[in-house]
Amino acid sequence: MNDKSTGMTDIELNEIWLRCNATTCAPWVSHGEGEDRRDDIELTGATIADQDFIAHARQDIPLLL
Repeated sequence: MNDKSTGMTDIELNEIWLRCNATTCAPWVSHGEGEDRRDDIELTGATIADQDFIAHARQDIPLLL
């Protein structure tokens, strides 16, 4: 089924919900490394589920908004 207000299917919404629920508990904190600008991101203590959630955020959030 497609939600007319968001254009999302129930499957898409469920996939986002599952990714969110698989992550470690909040709050999460971001710490910058000063002026050292690299293309990689280092996650300390993050699980694979946390990494998957972060990787999907760029496409998930616009769908939710």
